[in-house]
Amino acid sequence: MATEALKARPGGPLRGEVRAPGDKSISHRSLILGALARGETRVSGLLEGDDVLRTAAAMRAFGAEVERLGEGAWRVVGQGGFSEPADVVDCGNAGTGVRLIMGAAAGFDLAATFTGDGSLRKRPMGRVLEPLSQMGARFLGRAGGRLPLTLKGGALEGIDYRLPMASAQVKSAVLLAGLNAKGGVTVREPEPTRDHTERMLRAFGAVVEVMDEDGVRVIRLAAGQSLMATTIEVPGDPSSAAFPLVAALVTPSSEVTVKGVLLNPLRTGLFETLREMGADLTISNERDAGGESVGDVTARHSALKGVEVPPERAPSMIDEYPILAVAAAFAEGRTVMRGIGEMRVKESDRVALMAAGLSACGVGVEEEPEALTVIGSARANHPVRGGARVVTHGDHRIAMSHLVLALAAQEAVEVDEPGMIATSFPGFVELMRGLGADLG
Repeated sequence: MATEALKARPGGPLRGEVRAPGDKSISHRSLILGALARGETRVSGLLEGDDVLRTAAAMRAFGAEVERLGEGAWRVVGQGGFSEPADVVDCGNAGTGVRLIMGAAAGFDLAATFTGDGSLRKRPMGRVLEPLSQMGARFLGRAGGRLPLTLKGGALEGIDYRLPMASAQVKSAVLLAGLNAKGGVTVREPEPTRDHTERMLRAFGAVVEVMDEDGVRVIRLAAGQSLMATTIEVPGDPSSAAFPLVAALVTPSSEVTVKGVLLNPLRTGLFETLREMGADLTISNERDAGGESVGDVTARHSALKGVEVPPERAPSMIDEYPILAVAAAFAEGRTVMRGIGEMRVKESDRVALMAAGLSACGVGVEEEPEALTVIGSARANHPVRGGARVVTHGDHRIAMSHLVLALAAQEAVEVDEPGMIATSFPGFVELMRGLGADLG
């Protein structure tokens, strides 16, 4: 795949069955918890994208034995803790990776310097540094808590921390630090966020209490718990599955099935929203895999209608708003997405980039600080034009979303910096071509 640009062209229907790459969130956590545990953890279905491979390299730097056995198959041999890395830990573009690793490392008597690529060095780390600093970790780095920065860990005190905003990454960092904090930790989240860390801690033998107290989700992790190696099966990433599924919904005569998709209820906000829009979206073969619900999701071309997405749904689909905006472009009426300010501090300002890209492709948009409205083209006598070269600022989801848009537009769409797609979806181009898409 060329690194300079990638173009998608409108064409015929998309048809077939595919398997989404492994869930990125669970892949990161399986490597980190495997390194923290004692013994050999076997992982299958691991996402082998750039972000996760950076986390694998970081775990080696902290003293774990990490080995690839085959496609998606890995072994992690941990010693029950982290040792001090000999060099700077470069997390590339992996925001989830670096925030969770800092939390895990904070509990040990070590010093570690973290850095990343240009995009990651611009992203805010303060929301994670704040609770870890309250627990006793020390940080030295750039103003605003941005990378590169150096962590000095060890001798942590427990904390009862209320998340100021919904963030599974902050919650997870505090829980991982709490494994080695005096007195344990409590995290309170006003809105439930993805709970993969809680589930996986239990899989590694930890006791994690989760309860509701006056509408607030409370997670408690007692101190002094050791993790023991286990076996992890990583399900398909719903954020990645969204791209071929939405492509089928907007491309006439299409039917696509993505097999083995994670159906954790805290990750399925996009599927719920698409159904509200009138999407023909069905789930079959639902089953349990390693404590997580998975199933096969089928999407068929549908006449979509605009909706207003409840702001409280944002934590369950924060990564899926770019591709939802593409579905909205082909719907009838307005789709309003509120409470999405978090999108502005992802790999890029995703609200601004989606607004700019859609507008360049002839789609009506209205941008606000915490919201994006897409004015659908259905029955408006002006189908989605396409025909633009979209600037992605190296954001994989911005790139893939506009490539999907092109498949049902009037003219081809080109995106710059497509090499970044491999951070979350290695093989995206090949998978979409296998379904009948014209990409190249």
